[in-house]
Amino acid sequence: MPGHERLSVVKDRELVEKRRSQMIKGAMKLFKEKGFHKTTTREIAKESGFSIGTLYEYIRQKEDVLFFVVDAIYNQVRSKLEEAIDLQHAPVENLIRVVKAYFDIMNDMQEEVLIMYQEVKSLQKDSQDYVLQKERDMVDMLKNVIMDCLPENLSMTDAELLANNIFVQGQMWGFRRWILQKQCTLNEYVDRQTSYLLRVLQVSPI
Repeated sequence: MPGHERLSVVKDRELVEKRRSQMIKGAMKLFKEKGFHKTTTREIAKESGFSIGTLYEYIRQKEDVLFFVVDAIYNQVRSKLEEAIDLQHAPVENLIRVVKAYFDIMNDMQEEVLIMYQEVKSLQKDSQDYVLQKERDMVDMLKNVIMDCLPENLSMTDAELLANNIFVQGQMWGFRRWILQKQCTLNEYVDRQTSYLLRVLQVSPI
C-alpha cells in the first residue's frame, strides 16, 4: 500500500481499522450518490459518524479516502473470487463455477465496481499502479484456472487473453445490465458466455 499505511497519527491499530472501516462505508455511500468530486471531506466525516477533525487524524487529503474505498472494493472482489476456486473439483467444473461466481460478483457489486472505474483516475500515479496491479492479480487467478483445463494447443498468451475476456465480460454485465436484461437473465448470460469459452477451449462441461 503506497504510503497510505503511514497516514494515521493514531497509533492504536485496532482503532485505526475501526475508523477506516467507518470511513470506507460512509464514503462509499456518498460516492454512489454524488460521485467522488462532489463529495466533501466534511460530508464523509459526518456520514462516517465522527468530526472533520477526527477524519484528518487518519488521512491527509480526500484522495486518501478514495484510495481506501477503491482498495476495499478490489479486496472484496478478490476475496469472493478466491472463495469460488476449489482445486479439489474437476478442472472444467471448477472453471464453470469460477466464471459464474465472478459474474455474480459483478452483478452484486455493480455500483461499487462503477465507482472503482470512474474514480481510479483521480488517484496519484503510485496509487493507481497499486490498485491496478490488484486487477492484474485477479486476471492471473482466472488464467490459472483456465490453465488447469488447458488443451495442448492453447498457449499461455491465449489463456491470458481468455482470462481478460472473462474479466471484461463480467464487467460488461455490470456496466450494461440495463440493456442486456432486455435480452436475457443473468443466468442465461452466464450460460452463453461460458458456452463460448468452453467452445474455444474445446472442452465439454462436466
